[in-house]
Amino acid sequence: MPARPAPATQPLIVLIVADPAGSADPALTLRKSGLYADGIRRHGGAATLVSVATPAAERDRLLGEMAGLMLTGGADVDPVLYHEAVAGAKDLDPARDELEQAAWREAERRSVPVLGICRGLQVINVFAGGSLLQNVPSHAGTPYGEGSAHTHNMEIDPNSRLGRALAEGSPEGLATTDEDDATIELTVNTYHHQAVDHSHLAPGLRAVGWAASEAGRLVEGLESRDGRWIVAVQCHPERTESTPDEFEGLWEAFVRAAREAAAAPVV
Repeated sequence: MPARPAPATQPLIVLIVADPAGSADPALTLRKSGLYADGIRRHGGAATLVSVATPAAERDRLLGEMAGLMLTGGADVDPVLYHEAVAGAKDLDPARDELEQAAWREAERRSVPVLGICRGLQVINVFAGGSLLQNVPSHAGTPYGEGSAHTHNMEIDPNSRLGRALAEGSPEGLATTDEDDATIELTVNTYHHQAVDHSHLAPGLRAVGWAASEAGRLVEGLESRDGRWIVAVQCHPERTESTPDEFEGLWEAFVRAAREAAAAPVV
């Protein structure tokens, strides 16, 4: 994807990512994290990676200065955070849960824009008071690097922050479900086995994207009900080889929201 000219102001965007040293394949973990950073940098943001290995003083400084927060993919969220026993969750990372919760609280305190991807969608829902479906096997997809991505259709509300961002990324127009329905329909990748449905959705969030599954209709796009810029998707738009070009509009909208937050007067 060609880079677009960067505006003069580069907002500081913190990306919470997996700690390479704590993974089975550090090089792969670094490569995955780099893809998220690339999405931010393509649209003029200053992407900074933070993990549980980041020294506390540096982490606190970055969280205090960030103009945007991205919560990325990774291990399952510990069900203790939504008051349930383990029933399908695996590869838990409580230290990352704690780091992301601290980042979420700081973003909430200062109304910093937040973008969630995959696990990021799930933790946003949990931190906002919702819970998760702990195992939806059909959406797990192909392990990274072991073949082509599995894909499925995603329906998106055109009258949402997500829908408008995707429209910006598609100057030639978006595909819709049918001529009598304005719902956007795109084919997206799938790399998750946990999910959110309407019965698990946090009260302060609204569903703006959906996909079918054996567990029923899943919420694969969500955003805040109030005026804050909080958007999350269950797919992985950083994996551009299996993502519609329209998702470049989501990266652009997030960086723009962070830039506006950075320029807002401190209160």
